[in-house]
Amino acid sequence: MENYTYNSFVLQLEGLKVAEDSIFLVFFLFLFSYIVFMIMNVGILVLIFIDRNLHQPMYLLFCNLTVSDIIGSSNILPRLLSDLLLPPSERLIGYYECVVQAFITQFFATTSHTMLIMMAFDRYVAISHPLHYSSIMTNKMIIKLTVSAWGVPFVLVGILLGLTIRLNRCRTLIRHPYCDNASLFKLSCESVLINNIYGLTFTVVLFIASIGSVVLTYTKITVVCLTSKNKSLNSKALKTCSTHLVVYLIMSLSGFTAVALHRFPQYSEYKKLSAILFVIVPGGLNPIIYGVQSKEIRNFFIKMFHFQNILPSCKSK
Repeated sequence: MENYTYNSFVLQLEGLKVAEDSIFLVFFLFLFSYIVFMIMNVGILVLIFIDRNLHQPMYLLFCNLTVSDIIGSSNILPRLLSDLLLPPSERLIGYYECVVQAFITQFFATTSHTMLIMMAFDRYVAISHPLHYSSIMTNKMIIKLTVSAWGVPFVLVGILLGLTIRLNRCRTLIRHPYCDNASLFKLSCESVLINNIYGLTFTVVLFIASIGSVVLTYTKITVVCLTSKNKSLNSKALKTCSTHLVVYLIMSLSGFTAVALHRFPQYSEYKKLSAILFVIVPGGLNPIIYGVQSKEIRNFFIKMFHFQNILPSCKSK
């Protein structure tokens, strides 16, 4: 029989169920992933900041996606790593801390979509209206896109968490490796119909908006490429669109898997793993995919490598 504790301000995280002889292996795998993740994402931010050639709308918008990835991973992984080294009974978290983590978690997941919508718009303008690109993608437009990409998720997620914190709680166990909205409202013994309706509507609208923008963007870009005999334009379109599409598909597949497994309690461990991979995989691959495909970033590394080769020869003279 389940024990009920009403409105407790101390919650327990179930976390990952890992065999004792595998705890340190799993810990170092996640730690290594987090370190590599941070080096790549912070490195991309630094490159874009210090190299004026990268002060272009595409890279400035990409910075927003990178910042979102850093916030999302730092919100979850350090806490997850510390909990791995604790027995399940000691994986405790304050209610308000849990609410903040849940807000940042949902905020990060939502901004990942809105950032890619803004980047899709940028690619459409660059390929479909190249002569008017500089007049459309002005600094003012970049600020508007950035504010929208952060502001809309902030309001929507604020309402989502507001509906959750209004509920009385009768349970204390978070059946997840970290706090998110679904895990929080499942602590309540009250009706969560409104939460489910808003949450489902929120998810459907977000996916329709992101998928719709990507489909519309690529349809128009495809039409431009088919009607244009400019091989250089077509090559540029193929490279930039394939990069954006790969990032979008990875993020969408990871997010959809995590959301879908929430509906199947019998796959709880798979749900936990997919929720963690949703944080690590897309954000870890974004710098690689954009970095490899970007001529400007590749050239920066080539220049740096060439400079390091010249420097020792100059010192020896």
